[in-house]
Amino acid sequence: MDSEHSLTVGIDVGGTFTDLLAIDSVSGAVKLAKVPTTIDNQAIGFMAALADAGADPATLQAVVHGTTTTTNALLERKIARVGLITTRGFRDVLELGRRTRPQPYGLRGTFRPMIERELRLEVPERMDADGKVLVALDEAAVAEAAKKLLALDCEAVVIHFLHSYINSTHERRAAEIVRGMWPNAYVTAGHAILSEYREYERGVTAAVNASVQPVLDRYLTRLRTELSAKGFNRDLLVMQGNGGTISSQLIAHAAVNTVMSGPASGVMAAAYTGRISGHPDLITYDMGGTSTDVGLIENAVPQVSGELELEYALPIHVPMVDVHTIGAGGGSIASVDSAGMLRVGPESAGARPGPICYGRGGTEPTITDANLVLGRLNPDRLLGVDHPVTLDHVRAIVLEKVGKRLGLDAEAAAAAILRIANDRMAGAIRLVSLSRGHDPRDFALFAFGGAGPLHAMALARELSIPTVLVPARPGITNALGCVVADLRHDYVRTVNKPLSLLDDATVARIYAEQSAEGEATIGREGVPVRELRRVHTADMQFQGQSHILSVGVDRPDIGVAGLHQAFAAAYFRRFGIELAEIPPVLVNLHTAVIGVRPEISLAALAATERAPTLKAAQVGERRVWFADGWRQTPVYAREKLPRDVAFEGPAILEQLDCTTVVEPGDKVRQDKLGNLLISVGF
Repeated sequence: MDSEHSLTVGIDVGGTFTDLLAIDSVSGAVKLAKVPTTIDNQAIGFMAALADAGADPATLQAVVHGTTTTTNALLERKIARVGLITTRGFRDVLELGRRTRPQPYGLRGTFRPMIERELRLEVPERMDADGKVLVALDEAAVAEAAKKLLALDCEAVVIHFLHSYINSTHERRAAEIVRGMWPNAYVTAGHAILSEYREYERGVTAAVNASVQPVLDRYLTRLRTELSAKGFNRDLLVMQGNGGTISSQLIAHAAVNTVMSGPASGVMAAAYTGRISGHPDLITYDMGGTSTDVGLIENAVPQVSGELELEYALPIHVPMVDVHTIGAGGGSIASVDSAGMLRVGPESAGARPGPICYGRGGTEPTITDANLVLGRLNPDRLLGVDHPVTLDHVRAIVLEKVGKRLGLDAEAAAAAILRIANDRMAGAIRLVSLSRGHDPRDFALFAFGGAGPLHAMALARELSIPTVLVPARPGITNALGCVVADLRHDYVRTVNKPLSLLDDATVARIYAEQSAEGEATIGREGVPVRELRRVHTADMQFQGQSHILSVGVDRPDIGVAGLHQAFAAAYFRRFGIELAEIPPVLVNLHTAVIGVRPEISLAALAATERAPTLKAAQVGERRVWFADGWRQTPVYAREKLPRDVAFEGPAILEQLDCTTVVEPGDKVRQDKLGNLLISVGF
């Protein structure tokens, strides 16, 4: 290893802060930075984080970036002007969708298609469902459509033909024609993004890719230019929503894969930490300022989903780490509705004005304010972040806005806010565990984010989870995920035939082709990897069903009989029933090709300046509210806890990036990596 280029940097851009973690692979030294996110131009905050950490770009081994650029662009609709060229008669597929409604029980709602109708053009061509040509491609019509879209000021274009997943000949030729006329590289062929049946979902995914492609490309080009100017001569890696990384030179062509990049990095950090520390089965719990993300990891492998509906009628069908998000964060606002019901979130105070205790003009009580009133947060560290406010001022607003309307004093109102928030977050955890056949008691709760360790013990009690794991640096876990994530590329091929009509050779051939494509792509990236792994799955259903079940495939030569057996077993585990008389259908074959990067030691994340005794690590005490009332509670500096510490709660553990609340009866110990392992006292 070149000692001059031994620093691997992970930078995660969040809504409020940009976090940096740098680990020296030779010395083990760690550098940290947390700077405000520059919303208008994330590259400014990115470079500021490097400067704050003293990380010279010219000496870096690798830079891995988790970005919210594409997610924010979609949510705010700050996207490129996109045109569509599609099969005659199908221009409205993206708008008709699945005949659903924004509000299932309401009569009102709005829907904005990704591509406006005037920009959706049709050309003569047609394939049938078996890939047979019914109408030849009218190449002159394709060229004319491209000219019209250019005249309408389109920056990007989508080629989306019926059944191109089974026969892409027309789509590839049309894309070739358009690329010969288009002034930039922003031409998306639907089959190249997603080779899967269902025209609506495939079309929306391609439209999303085209709409954010220019946005992401401009941002990454600007970032690479600034890094190069500072002497960085290697490729910038970018986190994907599937939990893997990819070269920034390649990702612009498949920009849709960066949606949910941020939450994915946190889950990958949890999986890595859990594997290293001997806790491979985890429920991840990431609570930030505006939202909470939860996911599930089994055998150190995060659950991956093939579909994300970012908002109404926006289904994105690319592999992503399966994360469920709810609007419950530290800044979530508590209010009493007209029916006298206490509600918490999804509205958020945001970064500005933020919670009342931040002193930025906030006037609505939040979860953070409730924690402060109940002694769970340090008043001296929070009150008046910008302008002076007092605990009495915060308590008075909680009483006025919540307490009086419920007939409660300020403290009881704050406790009610936390109970409602905890119930919502526990419900989210049930969705990723119990609703999918997993018992939460078989997992440890991995708590991170700025607010996660504040609520983790209460959630663990609610769900009977025996152990809570709080990593050494909860507030920069997403940046850690960027550092430890492997290269990953996912492929899907639709088959959509009964197993009885398939043979072993067909299944093996598709898996082999997918593996070869992934290996070639990783080879082109030029990033050092320890080994290549291939993960195969199959989407299957019984004939006549509309929903599919993902089935793990242990080897590419599993064959038709093996697929049948694996599907029957998976179906029985999920639904507790056997349907031996109904023919199974193979819908899709999936392959993930993973380039495993060299391991990075997490030991350096643990603090080194340890106190000799637990008493020496104590920095004070204060009254703290727990489920059984108020208790005088010791407060410890987490960084100073003795390495082999073991004690019983109640306790408050404070560190730079978060506060951990240890409930009465909970038992705390610390492993060699600096992770807190808290056994929950039920």
